[in-house]
Amino acid sequence: MISTHKDLREYIRADFDSYKMQHPFAARITFGENWELFAYMKNLRFLEYYINKPKKYIWDWLFLCLRWLKHRYNCKTTMIHIAPNSIEKGCHLVHRGFRRIDCFAHVGKGCEILPNVLLGKKKPFLTDCEIFIGNNCYIGTGVTILGPIHIGNNVTIAAGAVVTKDVADNCTVAGVPAKIVKYSSMQSLL
Repeated sequence: MISTHKDLREYIRADFDSYKMQHPFAARITFGENWELFAYMKNLRFLEYYINKPKKYIWDWLFLCLRWLKHRYNCKTTMIHIAPNSIEKGCHLVHRGFRRIDCFAHVGKGCEILPNVLLGKKKPFLTDCEIFIGNNCYIGTGVTILGPIHIGNNVTIAAGAVVTKDVADNCTVAGVPAKIVKYSSMQSLL
């Protein structure tokens, strides 16, 4: 959780590094896709910072409002809705396109998320619908994850999968409903 300037710099640096931009200045002035997605994440990190830090002065509230308005604008223009404080550092959004990650989700460090991903509820009136996704997960395009659910570390979710049950660490899941199709070599040695 971002609550200090040091945390803010650390999160922004990790997010920037995840895009592996060779020429960030050129990407910025030519409206490159990676720069646009990084700018979305950067504003999200500032919004998280202003939400979490103690508000001692009136300008803290002003900056919070400005970052929130910019986040709303970014959500409308990119069709990406990520709730503040739901994604750890180093998240890589691949390509523009619809993504919905609400406040009841928690996505771990270093995850890659492709377009058309929805993290939602199994039933509309669930009050306790926590979704936990571990570190270094790859979420393919068109994936639907319905909670409450726990997905382990180093999991690959194939394109178009509908995940409704918990997933162990170090495996690949695919299908509707998703089933484990492969364990990594580390899991098979155990």
